[in-house]
Amino acid sequence: MSTATPTVTRPEPAPRLRSGARLGDLSWLPSVVAMAALLVVWEVAARTFLSDSKAFPPVTDVVGNVLGDIDVYSRNTRATLRAVWPGWLYGNLVATVVGIVAIAVPHLERPALHVAVAISSLPIIALGPIFQVSLTGDAPRSALAALSVFLTTMIGAMVGLRACDRTSLDMVRAFGGGPVAALRKVRIRAALPDYFAALRISAPAAVLGGIIGEFIGGADNGLGVALISARANADPARVWGLALVATLVAGAGYALIALVGRLLSPWAPRGLETRR
Repeated sequence: MSTATPTVTRPEPAPRLRSGARLGDLSWLPSVVAMAALLVVWEVAARTFLSDSKAFPPVTDVVGNVLGDIDVYSRNTRATLRAVWPGWLYGNLVATVVGIVAIAVPHLERPALHVAVAISSLPIIALGPIFQVSLTGDAPRSALAALSVFLTTMIGAMVGLRACDRTSLDMVRAFGGGPVAALRKVRIRAALPDYFAALRISAPAAVLGGIIGEFIGGADNGLGVALISARANADPARVWGLALVATLVAGAGYALIALVGRLLSPWAPRGLETRR
């Protein structure tokens, strides 16, 4: 009588987790700890060996200035965002279209890059007065915000469109698809991670471009106008408070775009995979 050898089924190895997936996504924790430590060092330094310097008020004084005059801060923040938002939108739209055309028509890639670099190399300080005399309302600040994001988004779009799998492109061509089909079925999906990485960078760049436009003149209110007023009144707490608010606005735009990018491209890597 023969006995059958029992089959031992080995358990499948657990899937490798990305570094951000352990015990929840805590990839943001080191950045938060570093920022908190920086603020603590700033507070201690401002109250000890920098106490005689009026240029570095304590963090608590800066936060108190913001909270104590929140209406002024919110009014100027809304004015800046009202001008920056259209510039960010149209600048990114034009950059995206130019990037797609440059990839679809390879002969246009090099000229498009040269033109984009030339435009982005123009000093904003020189362009600001030209926009002030040729445009009205918030348009000068919007134009500067658009210029600030153009090159970054264009390069991000081009790099992303080139990051697709060549095998997938060959399959599209084998089934009779042309450049438009390859763009729609392969390239756009592959481009999303790099494209949203560029859009994240464009948010702080647009805010900076708008504030520089307010520094140049021609605006009645905004964070840049408020900074000029605070500097003229020798109010360092207000200057740092406005800088803090501008940083928070730019960071909020960065975080919002990062969230949208994560929702639209869940397959994109969030961190280095662990290795055994």
